[in-house]
Amino acid sequence: MKHVNSLISIIIFCLFLNVFNTNAQQKEIPKEERLAWFKDAKLGIFIHWGIYAVNGIDESWSFYNNYISYTDYMKQLNGFTAKNYNPNEWAKLIKESGAKYTIITTKHHDGVALWDSKFGTLNTVKKTPAKKDLIKPFVKAVRKQNLKVGLYYSLLDWSYPNYPNFTRTESRYKKDEKRWADFTKYNFGQLNELTTFNPDLYWFDGDWEQPAEKWKAKEIRALLLAKNPNTIINSRLQGYGDYATPEQGIPITKPTSKFWELCMTLNNSWGYQPNDKNYKTVNQIIRIFVDCISMGGNLLLDIAPKPDGTIPSEQVAILKGLGRWTKKHKEAIYGTRAGIPKEHFNGYTALSKDKTILYLYVDNKPNGPLLIKGLKNKVNRIWVVGNGTKLSHKVIGKQYWSSVPGMLYIDVPEKVQDKDVTVIAILLKGKVALFREEVKAIESN
Repeated sequence: MKHVNSLISIIIFCLFLNVFNTNAQQKEIPKEERLAWFKDAKLGIFIHWGIYAVNGIDESWSFYNNYISYTDYMKQLNGFTAKNYNPNEWAKLIKESGAKYTIITTKHHDGVALWDSKFGTLNTVKKTPAKKDLIKPFVKAVRKQNLKVGLYYSLLDWSYPNYPNFTRTESRYKKDEKRWADFTKYNFGQLNELTTFNPDLYWFDGDWEQPAEKWKAKEIRALLLAKNPNTIINSRLQGYGDYATPEQGIPITKPTSKFWELCMTLNNSWGYQPNDKNYKTVNQIIRIFVDCISMGGNLLLDIAPKPDGTIPSEQVAILKGLGRWTKKHKEAIYGTRAGIPKEHFNGYTALSKDKTILYLYVDNKPNGPLLIKGLKNKVNRIWVVGNGTKLSHKVIGKQYWSSVPGMLYIDVPEKVQDKDVTVIAILLKGKVALFREEVKAIESN
């Protein structure tokens, strides 16, 4: 009878997935429409928070790579208090940074859920001194600040007894359909719980350990879109996501995906590690940010709270410093599109959505006037973003008999320069037009 009941349960579960798959196919909204806000947002704040902050060690990977025993790793549950956790203060800081969305780890690869999950007992309510759901108040606080909410979720779970992989050198089983079916039911159960938070974005991780068919990636997408047709999904769902997520390294060339974000740490660690003092400066962060903007992407910048729920002072200072710059230059950040090819300007650029304003991001002290080559448009006005100062400019080298544009020089006095990155706006007559042809020899004049 027990075997029959288990079989019936699996059949019902499969029917459940098929229903969601059918509904999602009927309701799916075009990607361009669902990701419109994401394309305009430009800046997000990632939050890696979990029991790994107690000892300040690598999140989940510590035991997987056998740097610490699983038993010792899980002892950190006893030190995760969240006693000073103030989601409203978190949300205000994120807002101040200039971010338009934020993503929090609801469950990392160690399987510890930060919400009151009814699937399993490994969560902050049942297993830590915090004894509370940490996701619900965070979502509420973020919504209050009019920010978009994203939830990180690890598809793999190295703690779950019926998940096949455990550590790099040890596995629970190689092939057992019954045990895998149990894990899949567990995974979908937790994901279904997360849909009650109605997030704007799901950020998956860990998909590399299994193929899409085994994860039931298609059905996961169907479930999430059936619950919220407007939600978006990152690329780590084995081909069933909406946008690319390069990690740590700044793309050298513009990504092929129309929608993408670079996820990056403030120091070298995702989770809180007090010994990692190798923080990037505010200036470095801003320069990385404008690099992403110039290629049409977003920056997802990670912070790592302590086990008591406070955010390290170094990280607070960086977000506030970034906020100073984003507030001053908001017109040249949000809603912009990728800039012009680098052959035309020796630096980062972006365009307004209608392509009639060209933004120059000047991340060094100019040694003389700025130079733009190959710009066909007439220039209506040039000003410094953030203070409105009009700048003088002139075109040099334009020959009446040639179609090759002259060289546009722009004077940028030191007194108008920003201490981190100066932004110049150029209002063009019409949409940006660039000379991209081969310059030939004189044949007639």
